[in-house]
Amino acid sequence: MKSIPRLQMAAPTSAGITKGFKLAPLALLPPIPLYRRLLRAHRKHLPSEMRLLGDQYIKSEFRAHRNVENPVHIIGFLTEWQMYAQSLEGDSWIGEQMDVGKIDKMSDQQLGQLYELMQAIRKKQLEDGESSEE
Repeated sequence: MKSIPRLQMAAPTSAGITKGFKLAPLALLPPIPLYRRLLRAHRKHLPSEMRLLGDQYIKSEFRAHRNVENPVHIIGFLTEWQMYAQSLEGDSWIGEQMDVGKIDKMSDQQLGQLYELMQAIRKKQLEDGESSEE
């Protein structure tokens, strides 16, 4: 009878872990299941005002990228949205700031969209502050 060599336990490594010990996405979801997952995550984890704004943003982004044919762009798009869904589902997004490296890589159009999103959030916060004072 042959003896079977004993397998050693795997040692933990930093492979597959991103900054802040968050797990990197293992496999990319196809666009439609990812889209549905994002809307479900918004429904479950966001207050109604944030959900409305977030749902509109997701819908417009997925519509805008519907006909993109560059595989690198598609992979980047799906990866970022999947990481967003994971962070939203894990509540690690609360109070988190954007990575400076990601901001540096953004185009002028993306920076403009980010600025518009920031303005919409601030406007909503001001409206909520004024209505609570009354």
